Amino acid sequence: MSDGPVLARISSNLENLRRSERKVADVVLADPRAVVRMTLAELAETVGVSQPTIVRFANAIGCDGFHDFRIALAQSVALGIPATQSVIEARDDTATTVSKIFDYSITSLDHVRRHLDLAALEAAAEALAAADRIVFIGLGASGIVAMDAEQKFPIFGAACSAPIDTHQQFLAASVSTPSTVLVAISNTGRTVSILDTVRVARERGATVVGITGGPSPLAELSSIALVVESLDNTDVYTPTISRLAQLVVIDALATMVLLHRGESALADIRTMKTRLSRMRSGVHHELLDPNRRGRS
Repeated sequence: MSDGPVLARISSNLENLRRSERKVADVVLADPRAVVRMTLAELAETVGVSQPTIVRFANAIGCDGFHDFRIALAQSVALGIPATQSVIEARDDTATTVSKIFDYSITSLDHVRRHLDLAALEAAAEALAAADRIVFIGLGASGIVAMDAEQKFPIFGAACSAPIDTHQQFLAASVSTPSTVLVAISNTGRTVSILDTVRVARERGATVVGITGGPSPLAELSSIALVVESLDNTDVYTPTISRLAQLVVIDALATMVLLHRGESALADIRTMKTRLSRMRSGVHHELLDPNRRGRS
C-alpha cells in the first residue's frame, strides 16, 4: 500500500482499514489540507480516537509513523486531491468546482506519468526523429490531439499531416513508406476506421506508434505502443482527462525528438521562435519599413 500519493492510497483501501482507522481516514479525506497542519494530539482529538490509533492508521497506509504520514499527506495535497474525492456536485460553487477540476487533472496526470513506459516513449521518439514523413490520426477528442501534434511539425523535422476525414486517413496510410511514421491516437484503441488505417500502414512498411488508454487492438497492431493510462472517470460533470494526458505525451515526444535532432535543430527552433515573437508584436514590420524606422 506504499505506492502512489497517500490520498489515493487511502481512498482505494478504505475497506481494508479497521473501524477506528476508517474514522481517521474519513477525517483526512474530508479536509486533508487542514489535517496537514494538525499535530498528532490535535488529529486524535478531532477524530475522537487515541493517539496510538492515529499511528496505527499511518502504518496501515504504508507510512512510517505520524511524521512520515504528514509529509506524505503534504506531498499528496500538492499533487491534488484524488479523483475519488473530486466528484463535482450540483451544489458546488465556482471556487469548489474549479478546485476539483484542477485537483482531478493534476492527480490524473501524475498517475499517467508514473505508469508510462519510458522505454516505449524513447523508441517512439527515435522513430519520429528518423522519419521522412509523419501522419497523425485520431477521431473526436483524439483527433484534436492529432491536429495539435501537427502544429509542432517544425520540431519533428519532417513533413507532418493530420487528416481529419477517415477516407483521407486511409489514403495517407495507403501511400506510406518504410520511412513514414503513423501516430494513431485512440483512447479506447478499438475504433474500427483507425484500426483499418493502421493495418494498411503496417502492410506498407510504415512504423506505427499507437497512443491508447490501455491494452487494446490498437496496442497489439502498433509497432510501438504507448499506453496512456488515465484515471477512470464516471462523473457526469468532470471533463475527460484522456485528451489532456495525450497532449502531454505528444509534448514529451516532440521535446525528445528535438533533443535527438541535435544542436543545429535547436538553433533553428530558437530562430523560428524569435521571428514568431517579432511577427506577433509587429516588430518585423518596423524593421522592414524604412519610413517607420526614420520616424522612430
